Amino acid sequence: MAAPKILVLRAPGINCERECYHAFEIAGGAPEWVHVKKLVEKPELLDQFQILMVPGGFAYGDDIAAGRVLANQIRRKMSDQLLAFIDRGGLALGICNGFQTLVKLGLLPRLGRGSLEQQVTVTHNLSNHYECRWVTLRSPANRCTFLDEGITVRYPAAHAEGYIITRDEEQHRVLHEEGFVAFSYVDPNGDPTTEYPTNPNGSPGGIAGMTDVTGRVLGLMPHPDRAYLRHNMPGWTRDGLNEHGDGMAIFQKMVEVARAEG
Repeated sequence: MAAPKILVLRAPGINCERECYHAFEIAGGAPEWVHVKKLVEKPELLDQFQILMVPGGFAYGDDIAAGRVLANQIRRKMSDQLLAFIDRGGLALGICNGFQTLVKLGLLPRLGRGSLEQQVTVTHNLSNHYECRWVTLRSPANRCTFLDEGITVRYPAAHAEGYIITRDEEQHRVLHEEGFVAFSYVDPNGDPTTEYPTNPNGSPGGIAGMTDVTGRVLGLMPHPDRAYLRHNMPGWTRDGLNEHGDGMAIFQKMVEVARAEG
């Protein structure tokens, strides 16, 4: 069976595309770089792929707000094609700045199946500065079709805007109780936390990542793309080398699901 094709998005300021490309390549996928300018000129290119990857970095210099310019560009030029891509079974992953983009685009959490409309936002860390540290995440019961429930992983976080704000308490409840929270920052006991520095941005409920109503879109602030090689892991000299780093599981599972669904 042919390897699933992955569109790895490039745009001014994105700087993690090579890691994402390599991780999907190791996972057995067939990644290709596509610049956003080319994609918005020919949105039908998306039909050639099974997976959309929006990497991290500082798209368009994070002008206005992190991910805002790239999100607006995609929404104005190719909203219909993007929704059709998800509805036909495409998978999407946004990491860090890519997650911020998907949130401001309205693809996450997308509590309903309507048109793209921003429902939550991601803003400045409570520490009011850039945070770069390893964090522990746990995946609670959630909708995501390519995320194993209950896994605990270590990824590096590297962001200045990771604090997730919901519209109100009811929306916050829905995210948690209806499976939209895909990853939580957890304390040494494995419980979701808002305590710094275990939670580097203070996001309420410990939210570190979300999925959408279809379960086919995943976004998270910490970087699995910086933890996919076994020697990426901070304890590898002490704990020994596994076959892969913790981040590899997401890339492998996405390729596995895309291949199984043909």
